[in-house]
Amino acid sequence: FGESTFTECNLSMVNLANIALQGVTFRNCKMLGIVFKDCNYLGFSVCFDNCILNQSSFYKAWLEKTTFENTRLHEVIFSECNLKKSIFNGCDLYRSTFENSILEEADFRNSYNYSINPDINGMKKARFSMDGVVGLLDKYEIIVE
Repeated sequence: FGESTFTECNLSMVNLANIALQGVTFRNCKMLGIVFKDCNYLGFSVCFDNCILNQSSFYKAWLEKTTFENTRLHEVIFSECNLKKSIFNGCDLYRSTFENSILEEADFRNSYNYSINPDINGMKKARFSMDGVVGLLDKYEIIVE
């Protein structure tokens, strides 16, 4: 799919094996349980706007410069993926997993409910709001009041 927009679609559990997504926007879509790692990443470029991506997996995915706008990302796996320069604007990242991922220059300033361990993720120049910094301290089990 090239230069396409999917609007108000239910794409839950769709199989993306060997599918190329180039310049694709998903707007107001329900996309539960999708495994994105099987996509063809040659020219991969997507944008998610006001979508529900709960229980999806981006394990080992190449997501550099990807935009997630006002998207619900509950229990999503972002392990071992490249999110360099990606934008998470107004996203709910409740119980999502970030392990051994590249988060350099990623922007989390307007997102919430994330828990990211800086010791196991590359985070140079990543951006967070002052309120969101608590999500970087979860592993220490400290109380911030």
